[in-house]
Parts: sequence; structure tokens; C-alpha cells
Amino acid sequence: MILVKGGMVFAEGGFTTANVVIEGPHITAVAREAAGRGAVQVIDASGCLVGPGFVDIHVHFREPGQTWKEDIESGSRAAAAGGFTAVVMMANTSPPIDHPGAVRRARERGEEVGLVEVAAAASMTAGGHGEAPADLEALYDEGVRMFSDDGASVLDGPVLRSIMERLAGLDGAVVCQHAEDSAMTAGGHMHEGAVSARLGIGGLPSEAESSVVRRDLGLVADTGAAYHCQHVSAAATVELIREAKAEALPVTAEVTPHHLVFDDTALEGLDTNLKMYPPIRAAADRDALRDALGDGTIDIVATDHAPHTADEKATTFELAPRGVIGLETAASAVREAVGGVRLFEAMSLAPAQLAGLERQGRPLAAGGPANVVVLAPDDTWVPRAFASRSSNSPFLGREMRGRVRATIYEGNITWRLGDGA
Repeated sequence: MILVKGGMVFAEGGFTTANVVIEGPHITAVAREAAGRGAVQVIDASGCLVGPGFVDIHVHFREPGQTWKEDIESGSRAAAAGGFTAVVMMANTSPPIDHPGAVRRARERGEEVGLVEVAAAASMTAGGHGEAPADLEALYDEGVRMFSDDGASVLDGPVLRSIMERLAGLDGAVVCQHAEDSAMTAGGHMHEGAVSARLGIGGLPSEAESSVVRRDLGLVADTGAAYHCQHVSAAATVELIREAKAEALPVTAEVTPHHLVFDDTALEGLDTNLKMYPPIRAAADRDALRDALGDGTIDIVATDHAPHTADEKATTFELAPRGVIGLETAASAVREAVGGVRLFEAMSLAPAQLAGLERQGRPLAAGGPANVVVLAPDDTWVPRAFASRSSNSPFLGREMRGRVRATIYEGNITWRLGDGA
């Protein structure tokens, strides 16, 4: 038995001061007077928010193919340290997750590790090449709900239309697009703007993102397919999503923690741990993303956790790989932009719903699943080491506010601050 004592608990209707009693994989009580007599483990949650474990629908665990950077075990440890109880792996592994057997292997490996629920997205196209649809129906039957060629856009309009028409008929299936016109970004390494011009480094224009989203939304209107825009970075994209929602199109969107915090002036020092994809953009874009997350135009925070080794990042900005880790610092970064109810909506409820994870993202209640995070919103800390196999974090050495004190997955404490933290 676990007793989580004295926290502000995110339950139906909002926050309430209560104790949470957990026995096995279920919550048995959420009440101010719940005593949890005989509890084997007690977590003092005074001054903390206690809510449903976070769900990250966009991680790269590099298994199979690049496990020297990360694998499902090390990625799961990082997720637990960040307060996550579920993740969705992107499909651009090597080989890609584009057939039911690969989906099954990822899920079973996650179950073997047992620290978080591991689900897999699947490629929309065979091999992730963007040329022909994958066996979407077989992947759906294996439990896939998110379909994405993340790392590349499906730019062939007829191919994407065919995918949308097929997925529109499968309940809960979602087309997830990495929106980027690669012809517009060739030779680019950072946001195209004043900073890139001053540094003499090739730029990545925001129109490369928004032009693809604009095209895709037209196909959504034609087909009725559910559409999710991954890692939104530009104010122009936000406006397109806002307009689509006003027209009641089935559209959702995500933003990363780093796009909520940084703008491209942070690149003056050419720190390769700030090189990510899409790039951090101008301050006006960052502010638009924060506003959109706050008002619900952007539904979800997803980390796009993308590990690379120190050696891979120890090169020039132009040659360094794109991508940063984000699981262990996500809650702190999002805490800078939004808090309270909105934080749990964006990091737990909405992502669990989109991914179809039935035991995740539910306000805490007696009888519910024991997937819980304890977050101290006012704790300050400085990330210096990570549970992840890689440490390519833009927040490395930067003071942050808000820290995960404990994570509970299916009734087991998978992370507790002080236990190796």
C-alpha cells in the first residue's frame, strides 16, 4: 500500500487537498481523511500537485537501430524521472515501425522493462519513405492509433489523401504530420531570421512548416480524417490551427517544452544542445505558442525527446545532429508557461486521449488506475545529470522551477527524488 499524503490532488472538478491511497494497480481512496493505515510507503506531498502521470506522445527511444544513444530501458527510466507513466515511440527507428511485428516488439519490450506504458506510433508510409501507404489496417488492428512519418513530411498529396481516406474510417486513428517542406529547408540549420543572417548560417523558414499545414488542412476538410500537427513552432501555424478549430475540423496540435521557453537569440553562442528540429524561432513565435497552449488552441505538450551522444554534438553547429532530450525537464519547462489544471490537461489528459491509452490521463479517483505524478511546483533545481543515456539538453546547467518528487506507475513507485536522483 502507498499513501500519498497532503497534496493538492487533481480530481474531477479541479484540485482538492486530499490523501491518495493506492493498493496494487488501483487507487482505493482520494479523500482528506483517508488514512492509508498499514501503508508500506508514504510520500509526503505537502506543497505538491498530485495528478495523473504525464503522457508523452512523441519520443525517440532509438530502439532498434541506434541504441548507443537510447533504448527502451534507458528511455523508460528518463520518462519515469520526468513524471511520465506512458510514452508513444515515434516510428522512424532503423528499421522503421511500419508493420505489426515491430509494434508488438516495442510494446512487449516496454512491458518487460515495466517503468512506463510504452506504445508505438507507426509509419504512415511503407518504410517511412513517403511513397506508398503502409498496411494501415493491420497496424490499427495491432493497436496503433497514431500514424506518423516523423522526421519527414508526407509531401505527396495523392498519397496523403489516400492515407487520410483510409484512416478516416478507423475509429480513433490519427494522421500525425511532421510539417516541413524539405525543398524550403535544404541547407538550413536554424530559424531563418535576423540571428541566422548575422551568424551567416543557413535558415529554416517558418513558411516551410505553415505551407504544409495549410495544404494538409484542405485534405482534412475533404476527407474528415483526424489530423494532429506535431511540434508546432511558428505563429503562422498557430493561426491556421486556430482557424481550423473554429471551422470544427478534427485537428489537434502539440508543442515542445523547449519551444515554449527559448527563442532564436539563445543561439548566439552556437550551443549545439540548442539545435533542434523544428528550430526554436523568434520571440514572437515563442509567445504565440505560449498563448496558444494557454487558450487551448494547442492541445498537448510533447517533448520530441531525441537523444544524441556528447561526441555527436561536439562539433560545429552546422554539422551537429538536430534534436534534444526533454523528458526529465518537461514539467519544469512547461511550468514556466502554464500551471495547475492546464498543465495536467496538456501533459496528461489530452495526450492520453489522442493516443487511446485508456489507463492514462484520468483525474484521480477511487477505483481508477494508479498512474500518478507528484510535482513540487516551487522547487528549484539545476539539471546536471540525466537518467537518459544521453545528455543533449538545452536546459543543462540552467536553473529551473518545479520538480517531480515521485512517479507511480500501476501502483509501483518508479521514481522518487533522492533515490539516485
